[in-house]
Amino acid sequence: MSIAGDWAQLGERRVVANNEIFVVELSAEREEAEPVIVLHGFPTSSIDWRRVVGPLRARRRVVLFDFLGYGFSAKPDQRYSLFEQADIVEALARELGIDEAVIVAHDMGDSVAGELLARNLDGTLGFQITRRVISNGSIYLDMAQLTDGQQLLLSLPDEMLAEEHALGFELVEAALAATCAPAMVPASDELGAMADAVVREGGDRLLPRLIRYLEERRVHESRWTGAIESHPTPMTIVWGTADPIAVWPMARRLHTARPEATLVELDGVGHYPMVEDPERFGAALIAALA
Repeated sequence: MSIAGDWAQLGERRVVANNEIFVVELSAEREEAEPVIVLHGFPTSSIDWRRVVGPLRARRRVVLFDFLGYGFSAKPDQRYSLFEQADIVEALARELGIDEAVIVAHDMGDSVAGELLARNLDGTLGFQITRRVISNGSIYLDMAQLTDGQQLLLSLPDEMLAEEHALGFELVEAALAATCAPAMVPASDELGAMADAVVREGGDRLLPRLIRYLEERRVHESRWTGAIESHPTPMTIVWGTADPIAVWPMARRLHTARPEATLVELDGVGHYPMVEDPERFGAALIAALA
């Protein structure tokens, strides 16, 4: 079976907040600490994390899922919002009986984490966040170096592409490879699994709608970046220094705002550190949650 097929077998689609959401729940070998909720990025899915979550299971329950419109979750032709994605996280935590959790986030997941942290500060979140790990994402949108492909998608109408204009597997795979450090591009089967999760059920046609999160991010940056900077829980920043989009100075700026946070520099790693260098990223993750 393929990597994508194996990952699909680990989880199931569940109705969460009235949407069919693909969920992978990994129980702990011996549960000694609060569970971990993992938030993936654009345009990929929870499959990005498959090579780093195993060691976490030693002492923690790990919950991964695909946001609405992504991966193995339902992909309706609708307007998308990070507020709705945060609602799904809350609903899933409630359904799974999670009262407190660690948040581990990447890329767009950082922004969803920002909304969850803001709700926690407001006293409206349905569970408590005890600590967080933030990795390569556009925390400060003014510093982000969007790719030509991202800029093209943003220039299109907020509409699903016609079938004849679908981007296709090869183009998506090439776009993902271009965000990795040249020396760290994943093996073809790994990259192919990521791309497969994007394009399945017409997901590549949905990308002009999904990428609108960047516009929403700009509007609500003070709320989300503010919460990431000010939430009192311990924070670890794990960052690939060769990221061409969420550039390394962004991580340094966040660390300046929260100097007591732990900053882990993954030298020579690009935008997908959990895929490009799962050993170093996994070690940083374990250390952050020890």
